[in-house]
Amino acid sequence: MGINVGKAYGAWKNVGGSFEQFPDQNQFIKESRDKYSFSFSDAELFQITTPNFYIVYGDILFKQHQLYFAPSNKVPDMVKLRFTLSGNGTIYNQVNKQQYIFNSNQQNIIYMPELDGTGEYDTSQNYRFFEVHFAKEKFLQLAENSNSSLQALADHLDAGRYAQMADQDLPISWAMHNCMQDILNCTYTDGLKLLFIESKCTELLVLQAECFENAITRNNQAALPSAHDKDCIYHARDYLIQHIHQPPSLSELAKICGINEYKLKQGFKGLFDKSVFSYLSDHKLHKAKELLLQGMPIKSVAFQFGYSSVQHFSNAFKQKFAVSPGKVRA
Repeated sequence: MGINVGKAYGAWKNVGGSFEQFPDQNQFIKESRDKYSFSFSDAELFQITTPNFYIVYGDILFKQHQLYFAPSNKVPDMVKLRFTLSGNGTIYNQVNKQQYIFNSNQQNIIYMPELDGTGEYDTSQNYRFFEVHFAKEKFLQLAENSNSSLQALADHLDAGRYAQMADQDLPISWAMHNCMQDILNCTYTDGLKLLFIESKCTELLVLQAECFENAITRNNQAALPSAHDKDCIYHARDYLIQHIHQPPSLSELAKICGINEYKLKQGFKGLFDKSVFSYLSDHKLHKAKELLLQGMPIKSVAFQFGYSSVQHFSNAFKQKFAVSPGKVRA
């Protein structure tokens, strides 16, 4: 998406496209190829926009090591599938005090609603990347019936928390590379092109979700928590339940319970077969069911437990219990 970038804070250049509605119902897709030449970089961006996705392939030669970024009012709420094809860089976001590291042939899924900070890049080689931006509601819809890793990420998104699929990026597989090439080299037109590109974007999401789920399984099998770590993890579970309406972040929870974040995540998955926030989501749904059985209105229950909409609550409830909230309350 479009972003303000500059060699000094305040000296902004707006780069990238915008995610706008399609006023013409017969228009299915927009494409553009833009070149930029600034004092701090030369760049070429190939961009594809559909009603649910924004795709960009970028090839950039940075002329200086450090750059500054600022938010753009044109950026909607989206989730980013990020693939660094070549080159290296880091971004520090002042908004959530988080550093993001991008290395060649690495991938991740990132939810960063706002970026205001600095970037540092290798100026000795071109920085090439490929991104697929999902409209947030579209991503939540797809994640509802996926694997535990993707659902855990969706829980963060639904609560508006900055998040990424994992702290450590993973390598880009050949299947992912082939999928990106299929998108860039698509020869279909009109509605068929839209159908093809959106199916390939969903395929990329599936490939990433499977990749991270397999990595979690390998890590879980590598080590079991010690007795002390188990006590800390059970304490973390109890603390989450006690603060169900205002849960802490993962890093805050780790500090509260006296365990590092990595051990908390891995140990929680090993003891309860769920991620921390998937466990919390399940507990919230069970509590929601109790309130529905007591006659509380569905809308009140949904907003009491922090769901962004009644529809999303209903979908999560039905997925968990195979029955709609309305039937339980009736």
